Amino acid sequence: MKAFKKRMIEDMQLAGFNERTQVSYSSAVRKLVDFCKKPADKITDEDIRSYFLYVKNEKKWARATCTIAICGIKFFWEKTLKKDWSVLGIVRPAREKRLPVILSRKEVITIMKNVRFFRYRACLETIYSLGLRVGEGTRLQICDIDSARMVVHVRNGKGGKDRYVPLPKRTLKLLREFWQIHRNEEWLFPRVGRGCHGNYNRPDPINEPFSITVVQMAFKEALLASGIRKKAQVHSLRHAYATHLLESGVNLRQIQINLGHNSPATTAIYTHLTGIAQEKARVNLDQIMNELP
Repeated sequence: MKAFKKRMIEDMQLAGFNERTQVSYSSAVRKLVDFCKKPADKITDEDIRSYFLYVKNEKKWARATCTIAICGIKFFWEKTLKKDWSVLGIVRPAREKRLPVILSRKEVITIMKNVRFFRYRACLETIYSLGLRVGEGTRLQICDIDSARMVVHVRNGKGGKDRYVPLPKRTLKLLREFWQIHRNEEWLFPRVGRGCHGNYNRPDPINEPFSITVVQMAFKEALLASGIRKKAQVHSLRHAYATHLLESGVNLRQIQINLGHNSPATTAIYTHLTGIAQEKARVNLDQIMNELP
């Protein structure tokens, strides 16, 4: 399997996949091989069919998890093994039409107050104020901050796309305060003990940004400490960003650009989530009902 894994990773690198996608796809293939208990190139169509029946019926995987597994195995099957995937007849699960969890402004403030360490609060507040995905936030570099134009250059987002997002003055001040602590020459959010100076931690020759996992754990702990019972995640801050901008009267097209959505239909979902929109709907319905005989 090691030779196939190496080849698959090289194929994904040539295809321009980011590191997180490479890890997810490689893991999907490894789990398939572990299930089948045979070399990767000896796995049959029927083996793959049995595997997906197993994860669907026994493991109860969510649609998103199944989709990642299918995409990873399909890539391995077609690009690395050079086999025809179409004969398998495996389709992605139907899309689940679920609305995201939305945090109110007060809830966002409460969660941030309960983040234990300043370094993680700085990262989470930046993710919220810029509407970033968690990976986009942790990978921000010093050179991405354009304080003259008050924008942030978000590099290699979903689909390998770059975009610029507005930089609030409060966020710039926060980032400068945090930089005074770590003084890393490359990363805005350097990993503790790696490439840092001064009081942040001892210098280390390895220079890396925060891992996504530690930021997710910091948010989870703060959510629990806040007493908020919503099933929120770090990504909920991105949803809150879009909803709060919409409630403040920002144009939907501008929000789409800030989020990096390809389709306006993706951004339009937030029109169903704003408290102002819901209140207006209630008022209009009350007026209609009052006019009825």
